[in-house]
Amino acid sequence: MMAKISVVIPCLDDAAFLAACLDALAAQTRPADEVIVVDNGSTDDSAAIAVAAGATLVREPLRGIWPATAAGFDAASGDLIARLDADSIPPRDWIERIERRMAEPDRPTVLTGPGEFYGGGRFTRWAGRHVYIAGYFWFIGLLLGHPPIFGSNYALRADAWAQLRTIVHRDRPDLHDDFDLAWWMQPGMTVVLDKTLLVGVSARPFDHWPGFSRRIRMAFHTLAVEVRAWPPLERLEDRRSGQPARPPVAEDDDPATTDPEAEGPRFA
Repeated sequence: MMAKISVVIPCLDDAAFLAACLDALAAQTRPADEVIVVDNGSTDDSAAIAVAAGATLVREPLRGIWPATAAGFDAASGDLIARLDADSIPPRDWIERIERRMAEPDRPTVLTGPGEFYGGGRFTRWAGRHVYIAGYFWFIGLLLGHPPIFGSNYALRADAWAQLRTIVHRDRPDLHDDFDLAWWMQPGMTVVLDKTLLVGVSARPFDHWPGFSRRIRMAFHTLAVEVRAWPPLERLEDRRSGQPARPPVAEDDDPATTDPEAEGPRFA
């Protein structure tokens, strides 16, 4: 029996990018059974473009990439939930390859792949893929003990999300959603990295230093939150022993106390 596949795309004022992403999904060799666009308070034509393309529109008033992503995951009806950013351009066989790999005997919980930057200069694109993204997979992979998740390109099982949705920091706009999701993978859950499963991603984060530096600060802030909530050595031991864990409630994890520049969605 073929799996039903939902694709979730959080979006904030990204009409032009979203249109290109939806066009790429419409050209898939294996069409999505459901495309969900989560409008996170757009003031441009993003919502209208989603509806015109036949996507299901979900509105999430709490600004932030994690709240928007979580709202889309909650709304998804598929057995598999695939995830793109509004500026992602998946290849024509992206969904087909996800379905095939997730059906293999090892049944990974999450399948992820890297990004290939478009736009910007040649050096920017090379550095983005081979330094920025490759560095993320290497460094965070060491901390996790398994591959991390790349937010612009992954798919997870709906039954895993049903378990994780009350564990992850889903209401935290100041955290990277992919990093947080990867950190809270429970014992027995697996993440598989397919380095050939590439999607195009915009090089615009590298256009302006303030935007890029904000991403970096947010990454270190996310790491600090995760390490306090579930220390790395304790996390690895719990996963080895099969001991489930969930984030404790901590006053210093209140997003109201974090750097205000780190708050908000990772859409620009």
